[in-house]
Amino acid sequence: MQCPVMPNLRARSIDEGSTVANLFESLALGGAVSLKNRIVMAPMTRTRTSEGDVPNDLMATYYGQRASAGLIVTEAADVAPSSKGYAWTPGIHSEAQRKGWRHVTDEIHRKGGKVFVQLWHVGRMAHPSIMPNGEAPWGVTEQRAEHSDVFAHDEHGRLGYIRAGTPRRLATEEVSGLVETFSQAFAHARWAGFDGVELHAANGYLFEQFMNPVLNTRDDRYGGRNLEDRTRFLMEVVDAAVRQLGPGRVGVRLSPFGLFNSMPADPNPEETLLYVAEQLGRRGVGYLHLIYELMPTGNMETAEFKARYIDHALLAKVRAVFPGAIIWCGGFKSREGAQAALDTGLVDLIAFGRPFVGNPDLADRLRHGWPLTEADRSTYYTRRGEVGFTDFPTYPGQRSVDR
Repeated sequence: MQCPVMPNLRARSIDEGSTVANLFESLALGGAVSLKNRIVMAPMTRTRTSEGDVPNDLMATYYGQRASAGLIVTEAADVAPSSKGYAWTPGIHSEAQRKGWRHVTDEIHRKGGKVFVQLWHVGRMAHPSIMPNGEAPWGVTEQRAEHSDVFAHDEHGRLGYIRAGTPRRLATEEVSGLVETFSQAFAHARWAGFDGVELHAANGYLFEQFMNPVLNTRDDRYGGRNLEDRTRFLMEVVDAAVRQLGPGRVGVRLSPFGLFNSMPADPNPEETLLYVAEQLGRRGVGYLHLIYELMPTGNMETAEFKARYIDHALLAKVRAVFPGAIIWCGGFKSREGAQAALDTGLVDLIAFGRPFVGNPDLADRLRHGWPLTEADRSTYYTRRGEVGFTDFPTYPGQRSVDR
């Protein structure tokens, strides 16, 4: 149920008696977190951490500059050394990392923003060169992501894309142990001052590797034989998150129909999505973060991109079974497009990714119709400090805006 072109977003998709949200009105997310608008800063890896994968002053400045968003979702943070798949991504498992994140959240809150940390384990999407002691990546099975790369140092020490390594299959008790690893990360996130956490269960990383019935050929309690088993790992981690943080302070990112990072096609993607959405709703998850514009099948740097979107008939079913808020991410570049999406009644918040890179004051620019700056993509994943990171100005002559 995929749309090959942008659907008619202005067509109402739910009952006409419901109220249409405005992009700039507030929202009580999950009844727990008050957001000043419906604009979300999407999670984006930026590779600006300090040695030891520690968040730093530069990152605090970067996120603080963008606190006009209703909600910031940080770049993905590693819950343990084994979860790391890309160079210079931040962690949240060491004391220094936790203290670094606390500095980031303090700056965001000082600017009046709200922030969730995105947590992940990349699973097989790693390389021995960045794994602890050079070990193999951790996999649902031993099947390698044959056509996908990770961002790491090559044999010459140069930072770039290299093919993911061959994983080893996790034992059942190791999977259960990872639930506790995530639970510790939730406690660390709370200590660091985050308003909540988002689990990255999309784009071919570990949670999605378990959920995929083709890739997951295990025969244990986390195996792919049925929906309950192959979603068990995600649900156990979600339960741990809600226990640590409370209902409404947990979000989950999903990529229905996704083939990114060499994921095989799910033969029953609608069934998987609706089951997961319903189960997450029962567990008090505050929001679903859906990849609305589908990712390409290869790597973002080299893949041929063809715009495809999730069908609205399916999204209406998701709306019916999930009681929390819904975020759409992918392809949104303007106020008009975001508001048109909200007008469908199928979504509550709109996530912007790349527009936030070059426009730290994006919410204000959208509100006032000011032109947007398009950032040079070659500066996205560099080690050049503030260049292409914190050196983008606010709109010239901008005055303070009431929020």
